[in-house]
Amino acid sequence: QVHVVESGGGLVQAGGSLRLSCAASGRTLSSYDMGWFRQAPGKEREFVASISRTGGSTYYADSVKGRFTISRDNAKNSVQLQMNSLKPVDTAVYYCSAGLVGASSLSNHYVYWGQGTQVTVSS
Repeated sequence: QVHVVESGGGLVQAGGSLRLSCAASGRTLSSYDMGWFRQAPGKEREFVASISRTGGSTYYADSVKGRFTISRDNAKNSVQLQMNSLKPVDTAVYYCSAGLVGASSLSNHYVYWGQGTQVTVSS
């Protein structure tokens, strides 16, 4: 069992930056591939970024490529999502997830989910 908790969300103006963090308890995150997803009001949850267990492979949604960077520090049992050049369309609840099927973009490949952290980008 892994309990993941997101932090770092908030309100930022368009063009600004935020850094989300995902911490875990129960088991070491190094055993899991990790993903970030987001869900905006009235929309389905969508893939944002993922990273393999060693950090050697990363994947991004086209909408965030070049602006967001996913990274992990297995020694600190944490995963980060650096978000730059934020846009109002990035406004959503962001979720951290852990899985065992690889750095997938599919939400059903992830077993453990956090409660989410709100990111709001004002224009």
